[in-house]
Amino acid sequence: MNAQKTRSYFIVDDDPLINALVTALLEDAGHTVSSSTSSIEALERILVDKPDVVIVDIMLPVMDGFQLCKKLKTNPDLPGVQVVMLSAKAYEFDRAYANKMGADGYITKPVNADTLVGQLDAILAAGMTLTYWGVHGTLPVPGEGTLRYGGNTSCVTIEVPNKPLLIFDAGSGIKKLSDHIFASAQGRVTAKVFISHPHWDHINALPFFGPMYVPGNEFEVLGPRHGDTTMRELISAQMDGIYFPITMREFASRIYFRDLGEESIVIDGITIRTMLLNHPGNCLGYRIEVGGKSVCYITDNELFLPDHPTYNPGYVERLANFCRGADLLITDTTYTDAEYASKVTWGHSCVSQVADLAHRAEVKTLHLFHHDPDQNDDDIDAKLVAARAALAALGSSTACEAPGEGLQVTF
Repeated sequence: MNAQKTRSYFIVDDDPLINALVTALLEDAGHTVSSSTSSIEALERILVDKPDVVIVDIMLPVMDGFQLCKKLKTNPDLPGVQVVMLSAKAYEFDRAYANKMGADGYITKPVNADTLVGQLDAILAAGMTLTYWGVHGTLPVPGEGTLRYGGNTSCVTIEVPNKPLLIFDAGSGIKKLSDHIFASAQGRVTAKVFISHPHWDHINALPFFGPMYVPGNEFEVLGPRHGDTTMRELISAQMDGIYFPITMREFASRIYFRDLGEESIVIDGITIRTMLLNHPGNCLGYRIEVGGKSVCYITDNELFLPDHPTYNPGYVERLANFCRGADLLITDTTYTDAEYASKVTWGHSCVSQVADLAHRAEVKTLHLFHHDPDQNDDDIDAKLVAARAALAALGSSTACEAPGEGLQVTF
């Protein structure tokens, strides 16, 4: 382990077996560890030892974990101490209350020996981790031509320690996310699912998202309504018995719906702004801001060429301002410029205009996204070369990548 990541831990759990297990896992990872089965004794020792991190059970005698957490986080002699709750209580109330008491993270028991240290590292990093589960558009394209970038359709997640999982779109990539959640035995799942718009490649894999069928999980599905048709009705309609054999009544988790317009919402300290995009029907772009970092998720969106009769410089400028200074811009780059000539008004953008947007908005990094189903890995490589050349011609400092399925970016 990198010495810079080595920390001093103090574990407080009235079960000595838990203390022993967690101590062994952390010491194997290169950390120093102390522990106690008494919250009263632990408080006295922590004030002397001043560890970097305290791991606290909730159900402790005399002084419970919530009380201990608050005392630690409000004590002026312990500046910067981080507190992570480790509890068998998987209720949303307890997670929220731990957050209110100042906890930096919450992990549910039983302890997973394979993932605990990684979970702690992610929580204590206090950043956000973005993962791609599908990067193509329109329909999945499995096969030899998509082995490097993957052939699944739109799905991106953002994880922030001690916050609900943020999921953007439910294309076929959400099935890979589903498999990952089950394989990693994450326990109770709480997530917000943001739908850009209800075209099939952005919603039709939601019924295959397994965690929605698990009791105790909790999801909120958010996105743009279409006239009098709500987000609940849009999702429910595609699961009507005529089109799909399982209806929303089979979801065993708690599921809520929220209709969004152009607005700004705050979820557990994460600010999410929305903007209506240039695409058939109502389509929302999202800007996610947390901890001084920002990501813009802009798909699907058409940026007309400047010589087109419907080119709207005001819209381009407004979109550039929406994305201004973002650490990462993920945006619809469906076509090459040559392909776009026959696809005008189809609702998607070409390389040159995407590069222009990223440069105007002064974003740090541009990620090409939502690839045409007729494009294979080599075609995406060519779009990346063209995008980088276009940025260079503009004298832009924006970096450019073409992410593939499984890529993780941490801020």
